[in-house]
Amino acid sequence: MRSRNPVFSRRGFSRDNGYAGFNTAPQAGGPAVATQGNPYAQPTGAPYAQNPYAQNPYAQQDLQYGAPPQAPATTGRMTIDDVVLRTASTLGVLILTAALSWALLPVDDANISRSYGIGIGAALIGMVLAFVQSFKRKASPALILTYAAFEGVFLGVVSNIVDNRIADGAAMQAVIGTMAVFAGVLIAYKAGWIRVNRRFYGFVMAAALGFILLMTVNLLFAVFGGGDGLGFRSGALGVVFGVIGIILGACFLALDFKQVEDGVAYGAPREEAWLAAFGLTLTLVWIYMEFLRLISILNSND
Repeated sequence: MRSRNPVFSRRGFSRDNGYAGFNTAPQAGGPAVATQGNPYAQPTGAPYAQNPYAQNPYAQQDLQYGAPPQAPATTGRMTIDDVVLRTASTLGVLILTAALSWALLPVDDANISRSYGIGIGAALIGMVLAFVQSFKRKASPALILTYAAFEGVFLGVVSNIVDNRIADGAAMQAVIGTMAVFAGVLIAYKAGWIRVNRRFYGFVMAAALGFILLMTVNLLFAVFGGGDGLGFRSGALGVVFGVIGIILGACFLALDFKQVEDGVAYGAPREEAWLAAFGLTLTLVWIYMEFLRLISILNSND
């Protein structure tokens, strides 16, 4: 699943000339949002000329634990309400198509092959759309919503299979687990228990890269060697890696919250809220799939 999610190339709202944006900060004695350190205050040039998914968004962290900069008092700037609305829209499309695929694509013995094939096809299309959006300079609402629709079809089929053939109630348990992780990370972030800085970002990126490489190697061994590959997704090792995957998802949520906070503080254009919604959706799908996989492993070991 997560090989489809470009999780280790996060887009950001603070695209500066310092290393990953960490070397810049608002200027003392100047405006709260200065031209230097705030890409949205640049009068000329093309602040979106760089790939927003190849940058580290956590630009102001090392100096930001005083008073955060204030967003410029202009219209057309991103707000928390914009992010909430667009995230709700994206997740709404995903949930709707997941429910429809659950209802319309049966997974009994006579139809499971066809339904699973449709789900895998939707997953591949979703992967392509996710990568296209990841490397676009600006957010495309139509592309993001289309991604959510196809991703929902895949999640609906997989959830139906797990719920009806492996672990009854697994889908609802995975949803509750995902919601709990989201709420827990949000509370911890707002309380200041999680500090998102360059070191945190580097650690999460390195851990995610290693995790995905291991899972890819395991998948290749499973495809060409048969069985469970190297065993990273079954048995005790599968449980360990499932927990690691959920922890990584929680870390990505913290990165998402930080980039939203920076986008609002530095006056990102309103359309950037779609990028925030896209990132949050990717992360929540990651966490849900890890929970679903973990529940499947635990039940198969009973």
